[in-house]
Amino acid sequence: MNEGTLFIISAPSGAGKTSLVAEILKLVGNIKASVSHTTRACRPGEQDGVNYHFIDQPLFKNMVENNAFLEHAEVFGNYYGTSEQWVRDTLAMGTDVILEIDWQGAAQTRRQFPGSKSIFILPPSIQALEARLNKRGQDDSSVISQRVAAAKDEMSHYGEADYVMVNDDFQVALAQLKALILGENGHSSAMVDEALISNLLS
Repeated sequence: MNEGTLFIISAPSGAGKTSLVAEILKLVGNIKASVSHTTRACRPGEQDGVNYHFIDQPLFKNMVENNAFLEHAEVFGNYYGTSEQWVRDTLAMGTDVILEIDWQGAAQTRRQFPGSKSIFILPPSIQALEARLNKRGQDDSSVISQRVAAAKDEMSHYGEADYVMVNDDFQVALAQLKALILGENGHSSAMVDEALISNLLS
């Protein structure tokens, strides 16, 4: 049995990666999304074990001490981590795995899984990013400002990924992501407009 492929998806908050991954899981067979552990509160509509494994800080720290996480990070005061055992077991069964993580976690994971494929998703503009974050209605203006600042830092690492794509039109982005996962074509960093990158990082 061939081992599955690990796809590492990174994007700033508001770029639409969660929505894209949700659709990919419906369209592509033999692929699963890793469910992260987090200490943040469960939001309305989320389910434990589906969106995240919601745990408290003492348990999270215990898992860190026992090297249970492939990668872990603190984001806006909350902790997030990926179960290494689950990822390895799933890949060993021949099933592909999608991992949604930030650029730091992606870098850690690429070192441990050199055969992985990393994809960075960019928004079409900072204005579009802000509009998407406001539309969520989950954060106040000060938190959104923090998220936009963090997004610029995150996006500066786009060149570390194997593939870079822009989520402007959702259906177009979905088709591109599906093609990348199925190995039908590729979009390198060089194919992303330099003016767009300059605007996003300015």
